[in-house]
Amino acid sequence: MALVALGIIMVHSASVAFAARATGNGAHFLMRHAIYVTLGLLCLTVVLRVRIRVWELAGPLLLLVGLGLLVAVLIPGIGVQANGSTRWLRLGIATLQPSELMKLFMVVYVAGYLVRKQDALHSFTQGIVMVSIVVAITGTLLLLEPDLGTVVVITLTVLAMLFLGGVRFWHFFLVLAAGLGGMALLTVISPYRMNRVTSFLDPWADPFNRGFQLVQALIAVGRGEWTGVGLGASVQKLSYLPAAHTDFIFAVLAEELGFLGVLALLALYGVLIVRAFFIARQAEASGQVYGARLAQGLGLLLGLQAMINAGVNMGLLPTKGLTLPLVSYGGSSMVVCCTALGLLLRIEREARRGATSRRAEQRTVLA
Repeated sequence: MALVALGIIMVHSASVAFAARATGNGAHFLMRHAIYVTLGLLCLTVVLRVRIRVWELAGPLLLLVGLGLLVAVLIPGIGVQANGSTRWLRLGIATLQPSELMKLFMVVYVAGYLVRKQDALHSFTQGIVMVSIVVAITGTLLLLEPDLGTVVVITLTVLAMLFLGGVRFWHFFLVLAAGLGGMALLTVISPYRMNRVTSFLDPWADPFNRGFQLVQALIAVGRGEWTGVGLGASVQKLSYLPAAHTDFIFAVLAEELGFLGVLALLALYGVLIVRAFFIARQAEASGQVYGARLAQGLGLLLGLQAMINAGVNMGLLPTKGLTLPLVSYGGSSMVVCCTALGLLLRIEREARRGATSRRAEQRTVLA
């Protein structure tokens, strides 16, 4: 809730000038973001009432639905194009970004796979190759949009889930090396991605073209110093920093709230990730293996995306079109993140009930 509240404040601060210029209403993006948050919290409430077993059984179906939506995006006349990418589906007055749903569906599916194949994870074919094929198919569809950032998040999350799930180390290392090699190859053969990498390595070589986004983000982060220039006082959001209320909201926060504000933001994500893994440990201790694997995957998904977004904004990673979970403007991202939190809360509830039941059984046996 602290991250969501901070996001509402920062979305308005980062978008007010752009909204006033583009729509004549400075609160345009704030009002839409408030609607997205409301929808997200409604999804969280609904998910909290659904047993985790239902998600385990629905995993393969959700994966197929996600793949179908990714295919639909690529069909001319159905997918919506913006800024050179085709990533959205038009749903009346709103749009849906299937790649955001696919992140969640992939975690739900892989968690179930790890439970179903628990006794065969030592096998290279059953343990890691089958999941790698699914990730490769998904990644191919995402790259056709193109959306390399989502491919990176899904791949890293799935690999980490497989490692925690018990696949053999050398199997994990082999697929990791193949994945990194594939990403390097995709970067080299694509002029668009290669430009992003070269601009990331030296953004000041072309500060008004290829390195423009990163240069403006670095200026914003640098202006923030220790305590920031003050809430609402950012200069970079005034037509300098592109996507200030979405992909680069971290830079605006760093400029306005400073290094201390960034530390507070990262501490909130740290608490979220630690709690997710604590819930996973609770679930495993109560015998709910699927809940444990799912909680680990959700914690990894939110944490990795937050770290990648922060790394991009600070010039530590090449530019990727990824939102800051629970903070950035974006309906699909907010709904998916809130759904993930609803799942974590449900896992915790079932784990707590399971632990209580076990203690009651032990007392009965002792009596």
